[in-house]
Amino acid sequence: MEKNRNFFLTIALSILILTLWQVFYLGPKTEAQREQARIEALNNQAKPAANGSPSSGVPQANISQNASQGIPGQATDAPAAQPLTREVALTQSKRISIDTPHVRGSINTTGARLDDLYLKDYRETVDPKSPEIELLAPSGIKQGYFAELGFAGNEATGTVPGPATVWNIEGNDKLTPSTPVTLTFANEKGIQFKRVISVDENYMFTMEDTVTNPTGNAVSLNAYGRVTRFEKPEHANGTYVLHEGLIGVIGDQGLQEVSYSKVEDKKNLSFDKATGGWVGITDKYWAATLIPPQGESYDARFSYFTDGQPRYQADFLSAPVTIAAGQSATIKNHVFAGAKEVSLINAYEKNLGIKQFELLIDWGWFYFITKPMFYLIDWIYKFSGNFGIAILVVTVLLKALFFPLANKSYKSMARMKMMQPAMMEIREKYADDKVKQQQEMMQLYKREKINPLAGCWPVLVQIPVFFALYKVLYVTIEMRHAPFFGWIHDLAAPDPTSLFNLFGLLPWGVPAFLMIGVWPVIMGITMFLQMRMNPTPPDPTQAAIFTWMPIIFTFMLAAFPAGLVIYWAWNNTLSIIQQAVIMKRQGAKIELFDNLKGMFKKKQPAAAVKADKPVKK
Repeated sequence: MEKNRNFFLTIALSILILTLWQVFYLGPKTEAQREQARIEALNNQAKPAANGSPSSGVPQANISQNASQGIPGQATDAPAAQPLTREVALTQSKRISIDTPHVRGSINTTGARLDDLYLKDYRETVDPKSPEIELLAPSGIKQGYFAELGFAGNEATGTVPGPATVWNIEGNDKLTPSTPVTLTFANEKGIQFKRVISVDENYMFTMEDTVTNPTGNAVSLNAYGRVTRFEKPEHANGTYVLHEGLIGVIGDQGLQEVSYSKVEDKKNLSFDKATGGWVGITDKYWAATLIPPQGESYDARFSYFTDGQPRYQADFLSAPVTIAAGQSATIKNHVFAGAKEVSLINAYEKNLGIKQFELLIDWGWFYFITKPMFYLIDWIYKFSGNFGIAILVVTVLLKALFFPLANKSYKSMARMKMMQPAMMEIREKYADDKVKQQQEMMQLYKREKINPLAGCWPVLVQIPVFFALYKVLYVTIEMRHAPFFGWIHDLAAPDPTSLFNLFGLLPWGVPAFLMIGVWPVIMGITMFLQMRMNPTPPDPTQAAIFTWMPIIFTFMLAAFPAGLVIYWAWNNTLSIIQQAVIMKRQGAKIELFDNLKGMFKKKQPAAAVKADKPVKK
């Protein structure tokens, strides 16, 4: 009874966890389907929208005495008379080209808006000839996505730079890491605005604004920044393992993750008087964020606007800056727009003093497991040059770490096998007295130093490791398109082959639910062999589960990242070797070969088996 209970407990835990993973983490789409949806979404950007596209995205907002209403985004976006393609939208105004080792694009001089950015190092698919990742796009197209900094003024300041402001280029008109660009604007009251834009070799833009007040009176204004995205991204994942949407660390209020659906429902989420942090919009691997001065107060907001074209916005509004007559003031903000590379994000947090910028990467609630797992894999990768090999090495290291626990567990299991005759004798002797049977069993366990739950520990220990590795494969860009060997070109995507077309030998497409690749099959075989290390259970139900569970797990894990399936198959192989060595040392019989032979033997009828048994006198 205890053996059955422990066995079923282990099976139930494993199936429950994998089922919940399928429903809540993997979501309705596989990684390949999400990738395809992303590509289709980008292809659709060049197509005309059914109801037209906005001509300028967000027009100049009406500046009021209330500075909190001075952040653009609340006015109606009028649709363009003619729909625009990306190429046409980029010709609507003068632009400053951007060229760095890792990004290319341009800045719109109207609004000094960063709205055209490609990531040179990342492609849409594993094909090196596929299009570069498009991060930001002009507001004139359906999938407009941009970052912008400006000012909110009042009657005393007159017109201040905003979305419709046309800045003048002073000198150089090409932004590179070694050549910043300078923009200028002067309003009707003579107040002068000078913006110096610089960029590092990666993804951080610096916007340094100097405001000079030549008038005879002091003036006060607020700086704002906003990241605006038109339309909900069609490629956003629908799982609970990763946040995509509006995000920020807002002062002492900490990390705020607001999904697209939540902001659609709330319309406006405001956070007042924060110091330190950042706000923006994040995708799985990329993000665009605004980083205000870390020592100064600001208000933050996440919004959803339905007037005109629907759009999502993360913005901040600084505390008022007062500029005395004849004086100047300088305000420095940063804009991050690029790939969420772990080492780079950590370096920005440290070097620029950005509060908790590391949280831009969604490590999850179990970050204390996930982050060390990533750093260990990444460290080994630096020596091996292959993330797949790094995963195999980490599996061996984890096996060594948990060896004392696994060793104790397998020893206890070996002792239980050796005690099978005694256990059967107790069951037969007290078949009609279950209470006495339980008492005698417990005495046997105590006398022989057997832990009846020992068989559960290897599975329970593997669960947090499984979770951490899955999270690492799923959220870190370092794992994206990381190849292994052979047909595995992306460890973060499922095995692309299928058993049902003989792994590509038959020329026909396979439905998604039948995409059972080579590595899931290998994993299923190793799981089958591991289970056959134990005697075939006499109970028919338990025996059936022994037979079918590897097949069920093969289908369930087929949609998981290939790196995770490789880990599971390798872990099973190591467990088989470890269990065999321990059983041999304990003098317990290894049932694997007898069980495999027994599968091909013709079973004797139950009546004949019963007749062959000796009759007790």
